[in-house]
Amino acid sequence: MLPKVAIVGRPNVGKSSLLNMLAGRRVSIVDPTAGVTRDRVTYELELPPAKKGGEPRFCEVVDTGGYGVYSGDDSLSPLTDDVERQITYAVGEAALILFLIDAQTGITPLDEQVSQLLREQAGDLSRVVLIANKVDSPKLEADALEATSLGFGEPVMVSATTGRGKASVVDLLTGRIDFTNVIAPPKSEMSLAIVGKRNAGKSTFVNALAHSERVIVSELAGTTRDSVDVRFEVDGRSFTAIDTAGVRKRKSLEDDIEYYSLHRALRAIRRADVVMLLIDATVPVSQVDKKLSGEIVEHFKPCVVVVNKWDLVADKLKPEDYVDYLADALRGLDYMPIAFISAKDNDGLADAVTTACELYEQAGQRIGTGRLNAFVQELLERRGPSTKLGTRAKIYYATMVAVHPPTIAIFVNEPDMFDQRYQRYLINAFRDEFPFGEVPIKLLVRRRKRTDRHAEPAEES
Repeated sequence: MLPKVAIVGRPNVGKSSLLNMLAGRRVSIVDPTAGVTRDRVTYELELPPAKKGGEPRFCEVVDTGGYGVYSGDDSLSPLTDDVERQITYAVGEAALILFLIDAQTGITPLDEQVSQLLREQAGDLSRVVLIANKVDSPKLEADALEATSLGFGEPVMVSATTGRGKASVVDLLTGRIDFTNVIAPPKSEMSLAIVGKRNAGKSTFVNALAHSERVIVSELAGTTRDSVDVRFEVDGRSFTAIDTAGVRKRKSLEDDIEYYSLHRALRAIRRADVVMLLIDATVPVSQVDKKLSGEIVEHFKPCVVVVNKWDLVADKLKPEDYVDYLADALRGLDYMPIAFISAKDNDGLADAVTTACELYEQAGQRIGTGRLNAFVQELLERRGPSTKLGTRAKIYYATMVAVHPPTIAIFVNEPDMFDQRYQRYLINAFRDEFPFGEVPIKLLVRRRKRTDRHAEPAEES
């Protein structure tokens, strides 16, 4: 297990910006609105080796929600205890705690409350390092020194947005963390994007996979804002689950944060190896479900349709009837497997993950060129496209050019003759013949160039 570094502090001191600075990319959403970060957002940070030519060192940096962020907001106050419990978990697990304050606004009563919380929960206060953020120039260093009144020594001064002081923080991490017996994290075999409409049970699902409360679970829709990566293991194999913000109609987006969260969810689909589309069995399939399924189809992603909360409707519905319902409601996903689960009861999750692994393996299969061309010839003998003028279609050559997704290119005489209907015929035939029964296949139809002499036509129709 990697040593953990927790970033804690009141709202809007720049915790997410500090994580992004260390990561070198945008991991957490940064916004002046208090409460943007609600879950523990983590990043596996690679640090320089102890000596030149040595092995790099690794730690896990944890961005926590702002302490006390919802205490004055009646609509969001139910989340306060959940956010603060996430902070408590992060502090309890951390080898090092970065207590962040805003040097430009000075010490506030809420900073003092965080200071007291750390004294009560951190135990060994040597784990706590004071970081003064927003020290954008040397002129602000004197103001930052006011933070010594909190009792954690002189602060390390940084500007997370400009990168000023980053080297000091990296030196701090390498010097204060014990890396004895710490090895590089195992490479995740597969990343799973967990997507669905708001309140479909995504965070409950991820927490059940992780066997810990990594993500806030609440009846308040829209609890998750960031896309949260959670590493989990099944039978000794390492995977990454990406819990995404719940998606709703664009016209219902309340602010820039929700808009950015939506795009994070869509980006999670694009970067995932396999997608799990969570459907709430207690409500009808919505336009949001259809939008997400369209995004999955557009990016040729293997997908497990996960029907959650099945325990609440099992006495009213039959699985086979619901499968027919989904086939009609989610066009384009009819070949994808369906798993019926109860994330709350941890029922069916292992089977859903096993199914996702099978899809990943299917999407990585390769088909030999000889076998593929022989099958294409057989297909043309059965049914080949032609025009009313009698022009015959020719497929000169077929080859598999990529995996994840399986991508097959065919080189033909007249690409326009291979319309969408005939392409669907070919794809369905490939899916029946080859080990791609439950994953999307990408078909490329290309006109053969005169210089392309790979093969004679597979067959004339």
